Amino acid sequence: MNDTSDLKVLRALRDWRRDGRSALLATVVSTWGSSPRPVGSQLAIRDDGRLIGSVSGGCIEDDLLFQYLRQRPAAWGQAGSPQQVRYGIDAEEAHRFGLPCGGTLALLLEFDPAPGMLEELVSTLERGQLVCRRVDCHDGSSRIEVSDSPAELVFDGNILRHTMGPDYRMLLIGAGMLAEYLATMALFNGFAVTICDPRSEYLGSWSVEGVRIVTEMPDDAVLDFHPDQRSCVIALTHDPKLDDLALLEAVASPAFYVGAIGSRRNSAARKDRMITHFGQTEESLARLRGPIGLYIGSKTPSEIAVSVMAEVLAVKNGVALSPVHSVAAMKAAGTAV
Repeated sequence: MNDTSDLKVLRALRDWRRDGRSALLATVVSTWGSSPRPVGSQLAIRDDGRLIGSVSGGCIEDDLLFQYLRQRPAAWGQAGSPQQVRYGIDAEEAHRFGLPCGGTLALLLEFDPAPGMLEELVSTLERGQLVCRRVDCHDGSSRIEVSDSPAELVFDGNILRHTMGPDYRMLLIGAGMLAEYLATMALFNGFAVTICDPRSEYLGSWSVEGVRIVTEMPDDAVLDFHPDQRSCVIALTHDPKLDDLALLEAVASPAFYVGAIGSRRNSAARKDRMITHFGQTEESLARLRGPIGLYIGSKTPSEIAVSVMAEVLAVKNGVALSPVHSVAAMKAAGTAV
């Protein structure tokens, strides 16, 4: 899934249909040029005009709402038959709907998705499984299958194959002030956040809601977390007894981001310990980031959290970061202390 907002869309749509309400599900199936929302983004509209989700910056949502409430079925056909619509076909329409220059997007509209299918889809996603949803545009039938690996949305005009699956997750080792700022930012960016700290004195003042808290030793917490390609693990305690073993478990996992806070000296000492005492090599530790973050001259916990969150999102989104952006590289160059 693109982020947790998509799961919120599906949960709301499930509840509406379970209550017997009519509803529309719109999915971005393709884009050309610039587009406000990526392929796979979803929007649901209930028969009374309530809506959740997004497929653009707002104007397309307004048009979809108007069409659904005022002109269906004349504009789009009967329920049960998915319809395709395009926006931004020419410059005038792109401007009218607030699309960037040259932007065009295509949507697949599904009317009254089956409640049973939605129930199964949401429950499977909530169990943390990767799911491919297949929609046949000829008859509107839909089925879901558990998938083994992420895949791009595929739509050939007749069959939609939309792979969704579990939320991006973040495991933070250490419950200090920096962790509170970073957890807050991660939640706003659609991550499911788990905080691990066996030290009760730190957890006693924890104030961020919506975070799963565990108190086991961090290396055990990493194993129980089962990091996957949508997971990141970040150590924040500065305590080798807590950080080192957890990081060793994390770098051996498929997690897309593994890192630890600390100075260049502390980061180098950490790698030396792992190589000397735990049989690691420079190659096996190549994925271990430290010092972590993008260089923004940050000094305070809140600014450091911005720096770290920015790097996590850049890696998540496949952005190739140059050394000039890295805290580690800039410290090595003497730009930062």
